[in-house]
Amino acid sequence: MADYYNNGNGYQQNSGQQPMYNPPQYQPQTGMEPPPGYVQKSRTAAGVLAILLGTYGIHSFYLGNTSRGLMQLLLSLLTCGIGAIVIWIWGILEGVKILDGRINTDANGVFLKD
Repeated sequence: MADYYNNGNGYQQNSGQQPMYNPPQYQPQTGMEPPPGYVQKSRTAAGVLAILLGTYGIHSFYLGNTSRGLMQLLLSLLTCGIGAIVIWIWGILEGVKILDGRINTDANGVFLKD
């Protein structure tokens, strides 16, 4: 028994393959250039802070993400060190992403300087 599908112009016989679904391609939002007087954050400093002190969320405070930094700090301190292991791994991963360029803006949407 042959399968048929509706291609919008009428029914056509299926040649053994399902119709392809092409998901929409989203463009990442671009950051902005810093406004006059705004001090750009350093990509290298943020990455090194994330790798070395990511357990305490210092890199998040540096980039302006104070709520995320506070959450990382409190989870590290209030779980008697058990949560610190998870936050430490999280910090290393974010540090690699920052240094790799996958995280390239601060909390205000301004590009990090190299």
